[in-house]
This record gives sequence, structure tokens and C-alpha cells, in this order.
Amino acid sequence: MTDSPRPTPDRLRALPSRLLGFAALHGDRLVSEGLAAVGARKWHYPVLAALQEYGPASQAELSRRARIYRSDLVAVLNELADDGYVERTPDRADRRRNVITLTDRGRRRLDQLDGLIDTFQGELLAPLTADERDELVRLLTVLVAHHGERM
Repeated sequence: MTDSPRPTPDRLRALPSRLLGFAALHGDRLVSEGLAAVGARKWHYPVLAALQEYGPASQAELSRRARIYRSDLVAVLNELADDGYVERTPDRADRRRNVITLTDRGRRRLDQLDGLIDTFQGELLAPLTADERDELVRLLTVLVAHHGERM
């Protein structure tokens, strides 16, 4: 007799924290693998998006905007700078600090990544209608705001 996997207990299948965790893992995997296929990492996207939306920033400010630890941001900026997507220049007001600027090539890369991210979101949310997707985003935004996270 072979052991067949037992179904997950009902109490576990109904835990919102567990469901959110599984959905988040799947979404993270979709994004990470999809971006890797075009030579990008998941942290490239928020950095490029923050620079496009808010303009040039110090590394510290960019760390806050993109929600990436400063120590991790350095490696991300190195990759983006090596590929010509961002430029680092000394801050005129404080030469100890760099200002990060999005290049024209970085804008084109962001446009490409925007399309890919849209595709990944579509895959993740495929079983939901457009209204359900909007409602899910609204509810998740309420949860995140309630727990003190800034988006």
C-alpha cells in the first residue's frame, strides 16, 4: 500500500495569513523568474520606477522610496549603472553623497519591465475578474496600511 498525500486540514486552508503567504511566494517566483529571463532582478524594477516617478535621488532617499535596504541597494545600483540604466554623480551640495539619475536607456528598460510586470500580474491573478482584482488590491492596501506599512 502506498502512502498518498493527505489533504491539508481545513483549518489551515482557511487561514488568511497562510493563503497570503502562498500567493506572495507564487507572485515572487513569477516576477523573479520572469525578470531573470531578460537579465533583470526583481529589485531593478522598484529602483527604476522610483527614479522615473520622483526624479534623481540620493542613495539614502532611493533606498526609502524603493523600500530596499541601503546595503542591498548598492549592489542593485552597481548592476544598473554597469548596464547604463542609471548614472551616479556627486551631489553638488554634499560631495560625500551620490545622486542617482535614470538614463534614457533606463527609461526604455523600465518600459520593457512594465510590460513584463503587467504580464506576471495577469498570470498571478488569472482566475479573478477585473472587478475582483481591483477589490483584492483595495483590500490588500487596507491591510498593509493598517499594519503601518507605507507603500
